[in-house]
Amino acid sequence: MNDNSEFISAIRLFNDVDGSCRFEKGKLPLLKPMNTTTFWICNRTEDWEKVDHPAPRRQYVVTIKGKIRFKVSDGSTFLIEPGIILLAEDVKGKGHSWELEEGQWERIYIPIAENAESFFIPDSI
Repeated sequence: MNDNSEFISAIRLFNDVDGSCRFEKGKLPLLKPMNTTTFWICNRTEDWEKVDHPAPRRQYVVTIKGKIRFKVSDGSTFLIEPGIILLAEDVKGKGHSWELEEGQWERIYIPIAENAESFFIPDSI
């Protein structure tokens, strides 16, 4: 049995074989050096973010404040809030959409270096 104190909850957006956006729940290991390039902090929303869009790059999105409901291609939804890392890897196709559920969305975008491992562990394993 895994000790959940060694992980943080994560949800991964990804493209299916047909290009549809899907998601899976899982976790990321704590204290694991990850190959990232840079990061930036954001508390604004651009118009293009309010409609279906693919992730602009593979990246971790760390929510500092707010609750956001994401929707994928088949209409399924999930909630992101502080304490759950979003791993955005749906870089092709129609992508995902989201809407604010509570508060203002303050987040940190952390791009993953090209061809680097994300270290995401799906719950189904």
